[in-house]
Amino acid sequence: MRKKPRHDFPFERSVLFVCMGNICRSPTAEAVFRTHVMHAGLQDELLIDSAGIGDWHVGQPPDSRAIAYGRRRGYDLSPLRARQVGIEDFTRFAWILAMDLRNLRDLKALCPPSYAGHLGLFLDLVPGIDRREVPDPYFGGAAGFETVLELTERASEALLAKIAAVHQLR
Repeated sequence: MRKKPRHDFPFERSVLFVCMGNICRSPTAEAVFRTHVMHAGLQDELLIDSAGIGDWHVGQPPDSRAIAYGRRRGYDLSPLRARQVGIEDFTRFAWILAMDLRNLRDLKALCPPSYAGHLGLFLDLVPGIDRREVPDPYFGGAAGFETVLELTERASEALLAKIAAVHQLR
């Protein structure tokens, strides 16, 4: 099971990935980004989490296909458990990254006017990419999960580079 996020973590070094149910795309993004951060030796520098817009899967592990395809690439999604995004996330996370436009719209509706972080699409951080949304693989086959992994790998590299540069991390 995932560790409870520290509440004393610096706001500007906190990242939340959000999709519809927190069982496919956002936990994949969390695991991929967490692995990139670990390989960079920055695991103690950043707070990383994921959540879903809906509450249908709260407490459940990621989709078994997401776990299997992630494992093939060296990512461990198995300890993660779905949770629903809440208003308190806007006080804990400086980077709230939606997987698609619908998720972003729902997050904007929930977002308090005082939010001082970055609320946007995860793929918008990737220079030169030809898409803005990470497609939902839930009702598809293997290719959908591979696409999610490819896109989250690219976006994770871009996000880590941006955060490291802005906050002068090692």
